[in-house]
Amino acid sequence: MKIVIAGAGEVGSHLAKMLSNESNDITVIDSDQERLDALGAIADVVTVEGNPSTIHTLQEAGTADADLFIAVNPSDSQDVNIVSAMLAKKLGSKKVTARINNEEYLSYENKYLFTEMGIDLLFYPEKIAAGEIADLLKRTASTDSMDFARGKLQMAVFKLEEESSLLGMNMAEFSQLAAEDGMNYRVVAIARNNQTIIPKFDTKFKYHDLVFIISKREGMDVLMKYIGKKNIEVNNLMILGGSPIGEMVARQMAKELDSVKLIELNKEKCLDLSEKLPSNVIVVNGDGRNSDMLIEESIKDFDAFVAVTNSSETNILACVAAKSLGVARTIAEVENLEYIRLAESMGVDAVINKKLITAGRIFKFTLSNKVRFIKYMSGTNAEILEFIVAPDTKITKVPLKDMGFPCNAIIGGIIRGNESFIAVGDTQIQAYDRVAVFALPEVVKEVDKFFR
Repeated sequence: MKIVIAGAGEVGSHLAKMLSNESNDITVIDSDQERLDALGAIADVVTVEGNPSTIHTLQEAGTADADLFIAVNPSDSQDVNIVSAMLAKKLGSKKVTARINNEEYLSYENKYLFTEMGIDLLFYPEKIAAGEIADLLKRTASTDSMDFARGKLQMAVFKLEEESSLLGMNMAEFSQLAAEDGMNYRVVAIARNNQTIIPKFDTKFKYHDLVFIISKREGMDVLMKYIGKKNIEVNNLMILGGSPIGEMVARQMAKELDSVKLIELNKEKCLDLSEKLPSNVIVVNGDGRNSDMLIEESIKDFDAFVAVTNSSETNILACVAAKSLGVARTIAEVENLEYIRLAESMGVDAVINKKLITAGRIFKFTLSNKVRFIKYMSGTNAEILEFIVAPDTKITKVPLKDMGFPCNAIIGGIIRGNESFIAVGDTQIQAYDRVAVFALPEVVKEVDKFFR
């Protein structure tokens, strides 16, 4: 697939590296030659220096015969992204997508307007991240989660701590225990020591494993009992950082919680936020990296702490400090991918990364139109995909045990009409089923072929 990416910033560079690993033909446009040189040194891409909103630069990059055009200049370059996406479509790109920083554009009537202009997808990474944080504040037992079919099937990621009864058990023993208790679930992966394991019957659970489990909604509470987790009720929230993500989380959670306090270092930004946010959000000007300041702001009275400053290091250390001061639930925005596992090992309960959130939305365009959505789960390099099964595809021909499905992928659950169930060897997938698949990156394209 020929892909043109406009923007070699953090998100654009991550997409370029990820998509070049999938044997795609990648061209990256940016007006900063230094950024292009840095990207060219670590990824197999063609670079073009120039303004992506000029026709000459777009033609030079080959947008006329591009299968996918991605405009991901930094969020303050929204107009450039929209203009370059529209021009790329007119010049011949089959599909185009653009990064934006304006919620107004995402309303139903305005999305239709942009579709009429030829833009296939608008995405706002900060808004998506804020939504993920809000979900994590409602499901405090897991480090990450997602729903299929409005929660009929649920995927959750749990870190095994000392109180977990799973420690030392293998998969076969846990399966027997679960069957006796009437539990209906599937462990689809274990992340351990920077490695993602698709478990076998003899795979043992170890301390600090991240366990990825798909369960029916009604089975999740029983499952958490075995894992040694329970949801914490969040009534009071402290947010560090008045970034767009911090502002959106504060606005959203103010509707649901007793109190929200937002701490921001920049005084002018504090004044702006205090005018824009609801009256039950307290905005405080101060340095949240300082433990004494957090104590002064009564951090011990808060159930959850979210750190979303522009510094990954600050966010991690602030969450560690909050945890040591008694906060039950901590969430950090960590944009440096190398720091994600470090944050988890230091006790941060959950991590948000805009690059991974965005990558899932974009990667969907490189697969068949039967992929409903993709999500990269924190703590692993693997992907969760939901497919809608077309009639007469390979996946419908025989039971799963006879399918020859890739060994680095696993089908976790299936939604059929109003029913959902966990996939087992004898399961026969039918046309129009919605299927949840967990897959490592190297087999995603192979998995996609089963649904084409």
